[in-house]
Amino acid sequence: MRAVLILNADALPASALESDLKQAGAHVLGATNCEELVQDTIRWKPDVIVAVTANPGAALFAATALLASAHPTAVAVFTDDVRVESMEQALASGIHAWVVRGYEAGRLRSELQLAQLRFVRDHQQQLAIRELAKRLEERKLVDRAKGILMDTGAMAEDEAFRTLRAAAMEGKERVGQVAQRLIDAARNAEAINRAGQLRMLSQRLVKLHLLDLLGVEPQSAAALRALSVDRLGENLAVLEGLVSPATFGDLLDGCRSAWESLAPALGRTAGDAALAQIDAGAEQLLDAAERLTAALESASPVARMQVVNLAGRQRMLAQRYAKLALQQAQAGAGERTALAARRDTAQRDFERALQALEQSPLTAPKARALLLTAAQAWARLRDSALRADEAGGRLALARSSEELLEVFDTLTEDYEHSLQVLVG
Repeated sequence: MRAVLILNADALPASALESDLKQAGAHVLGATNCEELVQDTIRWKPDVIVAVTANPGAALFAATALLASAHPTAVAVFTDDVRVESMEQALASGIHAWVVRGYEAGRLRSELQLAQLRFVRDHQQQLAIRELAKRLEERKLVDRAKGILMDTGAMAEDEAFRTLRAAAMEGKERVGQVAQRLIDAARNAEAINRAGQLRMLSQRLVKLHLLDLLGVEPQSAAALRALSVDRLGENLAVLEGLVSPATFGDLLDGCRSAWESLAPALGRTAGDAALAQIDAGAEQLLDAAERLTAALESASPVARMQVVNLAGRQRMLAQRYAKLALQQAQAGAGERTALAARRDTAQRDFERALQALEQSPLTAPKARALLLTAAQAWARLRDSALRADEAGGRLALARSSEELLEVFDTLTEDYEHSLQVLVG
């Protein structure tokens, strides 16, 4: 018999129980009560806890249940309580021996040994159950991760599993750990992409409003504006399910609030005041979306997410450049200088990011071909911006800016689904 801790109860004096335990060969560490059971068990580390009580109450069951969750230990209770309800509570609260009207010094040793054996068996069963649950959960994670690889990498199932296993072997990890990281990375990449779309849509809506006012393919501009409104609402709804409310809820609320302020203004089409109100609301949405996207990238455990944000931001910069060119062409002399400076800033940011993407080791051959197309469309957009005071220039600007949007939508999705970004 090993070390024993006495749980003070009402049926037998602690001194008598201690004497009987010593006669049975136990080393008595001391006595405790229900309130201090967990604390004293952690401090003294007994092999078994013994209580003798005629009518155990709720305090005993609460104490042993807390012990079972905090520091599992064998527990033996000798009692006069023959109620089945008490037996059920005893089993549920982690008591391993519930001896009814059976306290006898001569049987104490064997009863405590039985309690220890049951504790060991229960503990092993719980470990086996947890291990099985862990394996089942890992299997679910691996299946989800394989699905991501099959969808984004156009892989067969066997190839997807080999990819996960190779990454696990390289990192000396379990396949389930790699699968979880891949799932988290895919979720984070989608969130960054969708938050980045909010930035772009804020500028696109103003550009389309201007094109409509200027009579540049007004039906197309109106249709695209309606699609942009739907896309913005969809992204906000999806982001609610993608991001942590506790971590990013305030930033997402800021985007939603900015959109709720901007949306009513889009219905106003007349006058410079309406346009100024729309543009101001769009700038608030842009700022809120920038903060959310930057926070999502910064919080990502995968540093490679920067390329998703960088490619996604190009969509916004192209739309912003086109918007500013239209505004500059229609502005008075006093406003043109400020608008030109803002347009130059958008141009520098776009071209700097374009160069960074071209030089990135994460840029695959397909992405390089898209970047070449983007560079050509960008050249056309810059040329048309110089002619934005002409009908032909405005039409070319409308088309080239939409072409750039389409290219960088595709490119951002390619980075979002890239194996190099998600797996490494």
